[in-house]
Amino acid sequence: MDQQTIRVDRIGDEGQPVVVIDGFSPDPDQLIRDARGLDFRPLGEFYPGVRAPVRPSYFQGVDRVLAGVMREVFGATDRIAFNRALYSLTTTPPADLSLAQRIPHIDGVAEGMIAIIHYLSPDDQGGTAFYRQRSTGFETVTAANHRAYLDALRADIETHGEPGPAYIAGDTPLFSETAAYDAVFNRALIYRSSLLHCARVPNDRTLSSDPATGRLTVASFLSIA
Repeated sequence: MDQQTIRVDRIGDEGQPVVVIDGFSPDPDQLIRDARGLDFRPLGEFYPGVRAPVRPSYFQGVDRVLAGVMREVFGATDRIAFNRALYSLTTTPPADLSLAQRIPHIDGVAEGMIAIIHYLSPDDQGGTAFYRQRSTGFETVTAANHRAYLDALRADIETHGEPGPAYIAGDTPLFSETAAYDAVFNRALIYRSSLLHCARVPNDRTLSSDPATGRLTVASFLSIA
């Protein structure tokens, strides 16, 4: 196992935390071997690729470090619940992306929801970026401002038009990038599910459907109180 390192960044005007853990899993190669034996399928309309469930044992090797992060960074005092984890393999070509897949998104508006993205692909597969909606200044979208965010998004698209058929890369007329992270092998990013973000995927890259060579991540979700 590689030496594990942890750092906490405060990003954007809101100063929301993004926790970066390198050397996250004790056995990332086993995770890839497990993934190669699974049946990946489309799941929902938002993820630009295919997914498969991760075994519940995934959390057993990382539960201690996650518990510390949840308490010390995100303020958990009563409950930490491990919800679901999904292998995620990006396979959708830029020309086939829906509008929702071409702009930043959130994973949920509920308070206490935490998202983790765990990179299991080679180091040249892009990464993840975080964004601010230009017209409102929103960097997080909560239950309180969700409607205002959607209204502004519709107005912005009417003014500027829809983004072209490509994965978002840096600043656009609708969104400005607040932080970006490379998809380093066995790195995990941990952040509030309400934080606007999007995958950084090279638009000139041929996207492989093989978990051993493609853009493979584990997306997992926790809830805290």
